[in-house]
Amino acid sequence: MANSLISIQIIPKTKDGEDVIPYVDEAIKVIDESGVKYEVHPLETTMEGELHELFTVISKMNERMIEMGSKNVISQVKILYQPTGISMDDLTEKYRS
Repeated sequence: MANSLISIQIIPKTKDGEDVIPYVDEAIKVIDESGVKYEVHPLETTMEGELHELFTVISKMNERMIEMGSKNVISQVKILYQPTGISMDDLTEKYRS
């Protein structure tokens, strides 16, 4: 079982005020290609996995934003680390029908 949940909102500084949505789409693609379990929400994306693995994904997301031409990137991150194991379902199951 995974030991961490990380929610991330990535905010790239785009050239000349470009729309950030293509950048966000690419950041989510980086998550998808990593193979970790994730859920996209309106203001952030939550990932489930091992803490070190999720930090690697965040690093790759930031690097990808720079590769796309972003001058800098703000990553707002929330971390739940629980060595005994945790899943998104553990926290949301009672709200699903």
